[in-house]
Amino acid sequence: MLGQLDLSVLKPSLPFLWTGLKFSANLTLIAMSGGIAIGTLLAMARLGKSRPLTAVASAYVNLMRSIPLLMVILWFFLVIPLIIGKPIGAEYSALITFTAFEAAYYSEIMRAGIQSVAKGQVMAGYALGMTYWQTMALVVLPQAFRNMIPVLLTQTIILFQDTSLVYAIGAKDLLKAADIAGKNYNRPVEMYLFSAVIYFALCYTLSSIVKRLQIKLAVVR
Repeated sequence: MLGQLDLSVLKPSLPFLWTGLKFSANLTLIAMSGGIAIGTLLAMARLGKSRPLTAVASAYVNLMRSIPLLMVILWFFLVIPLIIGKPIGAEYSALITFTAFEAAYYSEIMRAGIQSVAKGQVMAGYALGMTYWQTMALVVLPQAFRNMIPVLLTQTIILFQDTSLVYAIGAKDLLKAADIAGKNYNRPVEMYLFSAVIYFALCYTLSSIVKRLQIKLAVVR
């Protein structure tokens, strides 16, 4: 079977794959940035003393973590246009959905990171007259981020892999680009194999970086 592969189609397909890879990378970076920002606020809300705020944040996180990502993507893509009366497009739908969904997972990571900071640090902030939010922003979060960097990056690798799910709504990610190229050149097997190699190479490289970072942070501690 391998002898029947026509690798000559890989070169002309590179523009398609590059466009798809750029979208997958942009989706990952935007969802990671937005997810960490929103997730941090959710984590702080869950650990705060305001019961209504804690209840809302907990409900959001538990809801998102209980629904498959693919279902959330399809719901948002199909239902939101019916509510607002106009389509928003596959790309924008993917950006919003991934950011909202990943925020729940980053929230749990940040909550663990915040709780890993010694309570004495929090009490010291209060002793200096800081409010809860000031203590979190100036004392706790910088330490929590340092502790959680490897886990945050690991979740980002998973996020990059999950971007292939936007194929279901027609967004032009790496997998969709491979599908288009495969149909154009009538060589789908080669395109899917090549896209799999790209996913593996990028994720393996990033995983190796995370492992080295974990060792480095362990030495610092």
